[in-house]
This record gives sequence, C-alpha cells and structure tokens, in this order.
Amino acid sequence: MRARVAVVGTGRTPYSRIKPGEPVLTVDEYIAWAAELALEHAGMSKSDFDGQALGVAHAEASHTVNWSAATAENLGINPSTLIRADQGGASASAMLIRAAALIEAGVVERALIVGADTPLTIPSIAPGLPLSPERTRGVFWDFQGPFGVMGANAQFALIQARYAHQYGLAAEQLGKIAVATRYHASLNPAALFRKPITVDEYVNSKPLSDPIRLLDCVPIVNGGLAYVVTRADSARAITDRPAYLLGFGEANNYAHGSRTRPDVTVTGFVQAAPKAFAMAGVRPADVDAFEPYDDYPIIVLMSLEDWGFCAKGEGGRFVDEHDLRCSGDFPLSTDGGQLSGGQPGGAIGGFMPLIEAVSQVRGEAGERQVKDARIVASCGFGGIPYGRPGRSCVSLIFGNEG
Repeated sequence: MRARVAVVGTGRTPYSRIKPGEPVLTVDEYIAWAAELALEHAGMSKSDFDGQALGVAHAEASHTVNWSAATAENLGINPSTLIRADQGGASASAMLIRAAALIEAGVVERALIVGADTPLTIPSIAPGLPLSPERTRGVFWDFQGPFGVMGANAQFALIQARYAHQYGLAAEQLGKIAVATRYHASLNPAALFRKPITVDEYVNSKPLSDPIRLLDCVPIVNGGLAYVVTRADSARAITDRPAYLLGFGEANNYAHGSRTRPDVTVTGFVQAAPKAFAMAGVRPADVDAFEPYDDYPIIVLMSLEDWGFCAKGEGGRFVDEHDLRCSGDFPLSTDGGQLSGGQPGGAIGGFMPLIEAVSQVRGEAGERQVKDARIVASCGFGGIPYGRPGRSCVSLIFGNEG
C-alpha cells in the first residue's frame, strides 16, 4: 500500500467563535463550503465524484440515520460508496485508510472526505454529549461520571498527573509545546489565536483542572474541513504536487499492560506508528515535520514517545533539547495546531494535522513552510475512555515522492 494513493486537494473554512457579525452556519453549510474549497484546490468538480466515494465524519446528533447519504444529497452527488467514521479526532485519518483500501481494491478511483461541526451552536453533538450512549451507560458511569469527571479537562488532568508521577514532568516543558504552536499560529492567517505567548504566561495561566491550565486547553470553534484523495497513478494528471500516503497504521481500544490496571501514559501509537513506518520504509529520524493531534500539550508529549522519536518518559527532555519551530530541527504543529488554531468540535479537529501535513509536503504552507519537507507524519486521535488515553490512534506518513 505504500504510495498507492495521494491527497490532491484540501479545504478548510474560516473558523467561527460566533462573535457579533459572524454568520451562523449549519453543519451542512460548513460541509458544503469545505467541499467546495477542496474541489477548487484540486481543480475538480463535484461531478467527478459521481460513482466514486464520499466519506463523512460526524453527525448533528447521536443515532443520526442515513447521515452520509443525506450529505451526498445535500452536496448533489451520487457516490457509489459511502465511508463513515465515528472515531472522534481519528475520523479523518481513519477515512483516509478506508478510502485507500477501496481505491487499491479497484472499487473506486477517488474519494471526497468531508467533516464539520458547530459545537458553539445547536444542533451539535457537543451540547448533547451527555445524552450520547457513551455518557449515559457503560464504563463512563462505572468509573468517571460518579466521581465528577466532566469532560476532557478532567480526563487529561488525570492522565497528566499520572505521567508526572511516573516519569517526572516540568510545566515549562509542556509550556514550550504551547509556545511553539502559538508561534506557528502567528504565521497562519487561518489560526484563531495568533498573539505569541511565553512559557511564563503558560505556567501562570489560570488552573482549570489541576494540573491542567487555561493555556493547555484547545479552543472550540465552528467550522468544516475536507480533502480529496485519488489513485497515485492519476494524481500527477491532477496536480504536479501530490501528497502521497506512504504508510499508515491504526490501533483501537489499545490498553498497555493489564486490562484492569493499564498504563495510561502509553497510547495506541505504540502499535500504529511502527506499522506506518514499516509500510513507508522510513524511520523516525527521516521525518521532516511532525503534526500531532494536539488538543492538550500532554498528548503531544506522549505521542512523541509512542511514535519512537524518543523513549517513554523522555518526552520532556526531548522537548528541552529540540527547536520545535518550523525553522528548527524538529518542526511541530506547524499550522498552530488545534491548540492555537481552534478545534471544530471533538470529531473534526483531526482533519487539521492531516491537512497541514499535506500542505507541508506540497510546499504550500507559506511563512511556516518547513524547508525541504519531504516526509511529514500526522496523527489521528479520538476518545478518552477510562484507562486508555485514546480509543482510536491513527498514524499517517506522507511524502512528496511516490
């Protein structure tokens, strides 16, 4: 499967925080807008996807029936195949793998993958999250809900506290990650928060769920994203700069160690990343930029370890020893990531690292472009169940040569 498909177009709508004067759009409108941008970027039209594949992430509410088919109807295309992902922030990456498999099998030649969320307005999955199945039964109410664990801040606080207890962790190390993402956001006109911050500002930011601080937390936005993936041998006819999918790996419901007492400092990337590297035929040292799923700095640090850029427990020292800016020796979250760029709900933010990896490989990142970026890795990460920091972990490696 190495380099059998390539991403040839991407689209991202402007994000909204619903300030006075900003338009209030529905999920459907954001999907249509993002799809239009991706098709325009690829030089294609929606008719190119009649008889092809359409991938759809998210829905306006739990148990939405026929959401993918309804999205095809709203977009005005008649795909032969529908791909659906409900893996939170891993959805965009997981759908790329599904699309690649369909293309490799000859079922379709190309796919349009779309997603949007409007968590700041209704209807949306975010306001209704307590009504979703995972929040009304099962392990959440066995282990989290009764003890006051309300949302990602508290969940990541427990993981971060355990990591610090197990390995030691300086707030300044996480702060360096937050500062680097904000620096890159200052170079990205599409980012939400563009004013640079300092490590001192991070350390002294308001505590929300100890040890999680205000500047640890991803800002929620409304928005939509999309990308186009096609057979590698037809990609060059579409663009002279395809972003080839060199390798991928996926792990779901990974638990490190005992099922009853798992090590919550280890993610499923310890399984997914080696698969991606093996398929791509490259090593961690060959990666020119790393685009992690970065809704909290602690998950970035753990991802660095589990991808093999450093040993477990050495993430803090790795951050200390490297320049994380786009001009540095280890470029990280080069678009500002979700941490400074904004997260359109819990499911759609995962499009961002994928799209930024494609932009870097295609040489389209503007002021934040990494020099000679040939190989770029990105993450999909979804869910924070009890005992598992990440229900779904997807590793992708892109390259500018097939």
